Amino acid sequence: MDGILEPGVDPLSFRRQVLTVPARINLLGNPGDANEGDYATISAAIDIRAGASLEPAQGLVLEFVASEADGTPQVRVETSGDKYPLPYDGNADLLKGAVNRLHAFSGEFKSKHAAQGVRIATWTDVPFQSGLGGSSLFVLLTLAGLREFYDLDRRILNDYVVAELAQRVEAEELGITCGFADRYVPLFGGVAYIDYRGKLEQGEIGEEPYATYERLDGMVQELPLVMASTGLERDSGDIHGTMRPRYLDEHRRWQRDGGEPPPMVRLMTAAWETAWRGKTAMLAGDLATVGRLMNDNHRLVDEMMVYCGFSDGAGWANNLLIDTALKNGALGAKLTGAGGGGSVFALTRPGEEHRLAEAWAKAIDSAGLNNAAIGLPRVSTDGLVVRAE
Repeated sequence: MDGILEPGVDPLSFRRQVLTVPARINLLGNPGDANEGDYATISAAIDIRAGASLEPAQGLVLEFVASEADGTPQVRVETSGDKYPLPYDGNADLLKGAVNRLHAFSGEFKSKHAAQGVRIATWTDVPFQSGLGGSSLFVLLTLAGLREFYDLDRRILNDYVVAELAQRVEAEELGITCGFADRYVPLFGGVAYIDYRGKLEQGEIGEEPYATYERLDGMVQELPLVMASTGLERDSGDIHGTMRPRYLDEHRRWQRDGGEPPPMVRLMTAAWETAWRGKTAMLAGDLATVGRLMNDNHRLVDEMMVYCGFSDGAGWANNLLIDTALKNGALGAKLTGAGGGGSVFALTRPGEEHRLAEAWAKAIDSAGLNNAAIGLPRVSTDGLVVRAE
């Protein structure tokens, strides 16, 4: 234990909680996950996870540790736990934002936290700025972990609300722009068609619909995927922070003035079409069509990014790897996230994953991408996993 229990608190009421959540990839439809538009994506949880442990402490202790096994703090913030909101200063701000938001949202948390402090230690196996929704994982782990540790009412703080709170933490507390898939997929898991209609303006919780999360993994065949992280860091919020305002401005003027859809509306609508058509193809077992739609989706993202002022579109390294994948027999290849750096993935014919991985390894070596990494991700049917100790 990091600290003693507060006087008068039942020690059996606060058991150590350990949680993990998976990273996510957007198979089709991005970036339409209510980031630039209110459309739909097909997204999947993959078997790369981040985690957290929570245990009784004095006040509030926030940590990033090396791994679940190695609890050595790399970042540690300690507070008395009685002064909110916590200030943002670049140290554990994702965790602070989650605590601040929950403190303002839940009177039950506020009361229980005042009676007993907590240590939250987080870790991740997700590469930094890899386009796999990594920043959202820390927010989700903190929110869900505090729900478990303090046994908060799950009717009020259900998984949909946790996902929505995570969006407000990043968008409103920290000014980070990223899509709702980052907040829903790690909690719910699997492969899903996620519908974001009604969420364009990102209003208050209860004043707009929750996303509709339709699991597909029980109805579709296993997806043979190969993924490559370029090792080039970029902040997805910087990219979406440019694209979303452009979309909103064009969409509002179009709604007011009518006429032909402006470029961002046209491109985003076409990206949504890849998602709903992809759902039809996946359910029919038509991987060739899924791959073609992935290629269409990537072309649209590349066009969007050039239109929004990113001179190399989706990023030279991403485009290099995507081109290499298609020349080596992949059915489709595209970005997982915002572009610029991050990661790409490819859909192959069953049994051809290793051949593509070898082709990518050669391309990566020739391009001097010294920090790149290649993997064969599998869909994680589990989203949030919790165990009490």
